[in-house]
Amino acid sequence: MSIAEEEIKKFENSNCAENKVFYQAMEEVIYSIAPLLESDNKYTRYAILERLVVPDRVIKFKVTWLDDNNTIQVNTGYRVQFNNALGPYKGGLRFHPSVNEGIFKFLGFEQILKNALTGLPIGGGKGGSDFNPKGKSDFEVMKFCSAFMTELHKYIGPRIDVPAGDIGVGSREIGYLFGEYKKITSTYEGVLTGKPFMFGGSLMRPEATGYGVIYFTQKMLELEGKESLEGKICTVSGAGNVALHAIEKLQHIGAIAVSCSDSKGTIYDSRGVDLDLLKDIKLNRRASLEEYIKVHTDARYIPLADYPADGHAVWDIPCYAAFPCATQNELCDVDAQNLISNGCVSVTEGANMPCSPEATTLFLSHNVCFGPAKAANAGGVAVSEFEMSQNASMTKWTFERVDETLKATMEQICTRVALTAQDYGVKGNYVDGANIAGFKKVADAMIAEGI
Repeated sequence: MSIAEEEIKKFENSNCAENKVFYQAMEEVIYSIAPLLESDNKYTRYAILERLVVPDRVIKFKVTWLDDNNTIQVNTGYRVQFNNALGPYKGGLRFHPSVNEGIFKFLGFEQILKNALTGLPIGGGKGGSDFNPKGKSDFEVMKFCSAFMTELHKYIGPRIDVPAGDIGVGSREIGYLFGEYKKITSTYEGVLTGKPFMFGGSLMRPEATGYGVIYFTQKMLELEGKESLEGKICTVSGAGNVALHAIEKLQHIGAIAVSCSDSKGTIYDSRGVDLDLLKDIKLNRRASLEEYIKVHTDARYIPLADYPADGHAVWDIPCYAAFPCATQNELCDVDAQNLISNGCVSVTEGANMPCSPEATTLFLSHNVCFGPAKAANAGGVAVSEFEMSQNASMTKWTFERVDETLKATMEQICTRVALTAQDYGVKGNYVDGANIAGFKKVADAMIAEGI
């Protein structure tokens, strides 16, 4: 039995239905870091894995609030504070009806290594609620956020835990949360990131993750001796914040992004997605992508129900580079095979673990340049830390300074991951490189501070 199999066997009892994605993320990391564990027994001696996969604490609480009909509503709130060896817990809040403790453990665990790769002094955490902001009025969202922060404020602080936004939590929600925190504590401090610019937010925070994904990909293609993205056909899934800004940056550099998707279907526009229209549909009207073809009749709308269950329409479109930016495990082995057959050269994860293990294995075995989420989508948390720095010094950075620092950070992450992979005999494997580099940084800090 290999050292990786021995370590995985210790955690088999955590592979229950609720913890499925958490176990998947943990298993990937363990297999990746096996060469490190074999080369230096200090990580086993100090039981780093056993300590790392168990959160420091899991906070679960009831959230009661009044809707616009003065009916009492009840939701569940969560905060998983996973590891603060490198700095205060840092990670987003997700408001979505599908969430549970296992989802937040998965996201928080990924956040530990992602944050470590940035080189910035931040630990890992995640949280949120099964509240669904879709279809709610501004006042209902405000009342929920106030009730949520009434409980959450006990566990966070600028040197303790600094939440940010995620799915269902944008600048509106962060603004309401910050307002309630300030009201409760009478303090004006950088306890949340992703705030509106007028009261402490950083410029470029909405763009950060999407832009960072493209900066990472550009550097990865350069390091691997591939052609640049300029003039190339690119496919993108999702139509949220990450997808929109990945498309935007692709257009900035002269690439042609031809797709996007939501929970109901996919848009394929061979001329390139109309970003202004897409932003209007998703950010202003919060409508279905089906609205797109009412304006661009030459584009194609593919309803989710019209596509086979064992694949996704986005990944059947021939492209040079693919960017899954929707949700976890959205791209399966069938999708991976379609991309490979169509000559795809690069796949970069914009969402958290959007490629299944089988899909990832196929990409790596066919020498497709593959940028894993924990490295490639670290731009959002990097700019969040820039916001923390601005708040601490009561200063404001220009858009240009944030953008330049983000680009440098993403290029540094990519280079470090590539060099780590090479050092451990897996050149070109950015999955193993990211896991080893992130784990080593956190593990060494854990050892240095004792038990």
